[in-house]
Amino acid sequence: MRWIVLVSMIGLTGCGATVQTQQPRPTPQQAAKAPKATKPNRAQQQQFVQIVKSVEPVAERECRARTRGANCDYKIVVDDRPNQPPNAFQTVDKTGRPILAFNLALIAQVRNKDELAFVMGHEAAHHIRGHLGRQQQNAAAGAIVGAGIAAILGVNASGIDAATNAGASVGARSYSKNYELEADALGTIITHKAGYNPVRGAQFFSQLPDPGNQFLGTHPPNAQRMETVRRVASQL
Repeated sequence: MRWIVLVSMIGLTGCGATVQTQQPRPTPQQAAKAPKATKPNRAQQQQFVQIVKSVEPVAERECRARTRGANCDYKIVVDDRPNQPPNAFQTVDKTGRPILAFNLALIAQVRNKDELAFVMGHEAAHHIRGHLGRQQQNAAAGAIVGAGIAAILGVNASGIDAATNAGASVGARSYSKNYELEADALGTIITHKAGYNPVRGAQFFSQLPDPGNQFLGTHPPNAQRMETVRRVASQL
């Protein structure tokens, strides 16, 4: 297990806000219109570190148990670029080491430990299920198909390039909804084993725009994701 890379959160620890008790509380309507936090406060930073300590070893054990030859030494980093929408993602470095990245806005906007633990488990699950490599394979296959069709139709070089790019995009998106549901299912198990409530954690979806069931969309409908989490959690 490797420790967490906190890019610039240390610089935020001294930025505590002073509470003015004389001011009236905002109405629900005012609260709904208030801008969401984009930087985590000290308590949220500490919560993030605590979740990492709990979830990372569980994710690594699940990775070793469910894969053969995969690098299960997760590196968890914080994307400290300002004014970014909430986001988390999984990737790998040049050596194949899995990286889980969380930006400041997401750390600031999760509503409880369960939500943050579920997002972390979900991203860890993408690596265990090999989704990044499978997505790249799908993109490559789509690019070949697109280029082949364009060549058969006799389009020029620029047209073939466009068809190749379009085919790669379609290929990469073809199974992305299934990948998200697979990550939700395994993320539920990781979250539960780390000591958190995955059903409560998956309520984080309610903060995200519902993609519905868009053609070639990258994410399944929120209701389908919640159903997956509840189904898996009921078996634990």
